[in-house]
Amino acid sequence: MPDPQRPRGVLAEDPLLLTPEEAARLLRVGRTTVYALMKTGELRPVHIGRSCRLSRAELERYVTRLEAPEQKAPARPRRRRPRMTTDQRGLFDVHPTRPDAG
Repeated sequence: MPDPQRPRGVLAEDPLLLTPEEAARLLRVGRTTVYALMKTGELRPVHIGRSCRLSRAELERYVTRLEAPEQKAPARPRRRRPRMTTDQRGLFDVHPTRPDAG
């Protein structure tokens, strides 16, 4: 008896690896979003030849991480850098010079 909670279509055969388009449908986001997540390292694809696929485990890991509450890093005291000043008077003054002067 099939599970009524389980979506049909992409999940019907339960493939081990999914194309980015299938992963996008499964996550209910756009294909471009999946490619952006792969580019930033949020999703780690499996490369087979020139093709890239996403494992089910990787998608589950990503969703689990989204569900977990974010833990803030302890605040570090900000150090003020000393202010650097440079005497800029005359920096852009143009003085005619002779080519033979030296």
